[in-house]
Amino acid sequence: MLILHHYPASPWSEVLRLALGLKGLDYGAVEVPSLRPKPELELLTGGYVRTPVLQSGADIFCGTAAAIDALEMLHPSPSLFPEPLRHGHRLLAELAQGSVFVAAAGAAMGELPTTGLEAFWADRERRFGLKPDAFRALAPHLAAQFAAHLANLEAALSDGRAFLGGDTPGHGDLAHYQLLWFQKPRLGGDLSPLLANRPHLGAWALRVADIGHGRPTPITAAEAIAAASSSEPRVRGIVAADSGFQAGQTVLVSQEGSTDAAVEGSLAVLTDRRITLLRDTPETGPVALHFPRLGQIVRGA
Repeated sequence: MLILHHYPASPWSEVLRLALGLKGLDYGAVEVPSLRPKPELELLTGGYVRTPVLQSGADIFCGTAAAIDALEMLHPSPSLFPEPLRHGHRLLAELAQGSVFVAAAGAAMGELPTTGLEAFWADRERRFGLKPDAFRALAPHLAAQFAAHLANLEAALSDGRAFLGGDTPGHGDLAHYQLLWFQKPRLGGDLSPLLANRPHLGAWALRVADIGHGRPTPITAAEAIAAASSSEPRVRGIVAADSGFQAGQTVLVSQEGSTDAAVEGSLAVLTDRRITLLRDTPETGPVALHFPRLGQIVRGA
């Protein structure tokens, strides 16, 4: 059984929820805290705390990109990378995850107060250097950048295509939809003011939202840990000869732009697309932690 570790307000979890919906899958859903500590999740991941995380037995896929690739491998139809755009969906998703996401976050959170959200702002400042006063000062610029990106999306969809890549939704659609979905709290849950003068984008957003979230069943973190401990990881070890690392070497993996603690493990896979570490604890047994290569820092322990 697939298991999604997420929390409702997580925008990148929304991408994965929609991906599970697009593939029409049943899965267990563990709701994790939005802020640290996340002890059960960290036990599974060796300290990785970002959301979402996808689990298949003792294989733990850390982050949306790794989880999307896992879903495509485990359940290839319908594809998250449909023709004719195919791998262009990956590039669209990378765009949505970079500077465009920062702009969307500025639009979504630029007016968040500090009072009552002290723990949130303290967490974001500690992990990402995000100071509330500086962020609010930059928010008008970020909101303008987000509006410019929405204008580009509106223009792209104005030729009558149903989705960004043509007639069929893919990863690029899901990644860009979450940029809009992220705006719902500041708009009282209603995106119509944002889409009133963007009819093509509005129609597209409705089509993506209609994909839904598949068939989740709430489960506990303890059940997820038990699922890992009763399984064996599936790993085909490949460490690129020119990577500067060797299979079995103890390494640390951390994420760019964050002060989160690195994950330590035995290196099993390192290519230009994937990183896999092996770990073993009494609670989980042997697990494989899978990361996308893009955005990760690998160094010797």
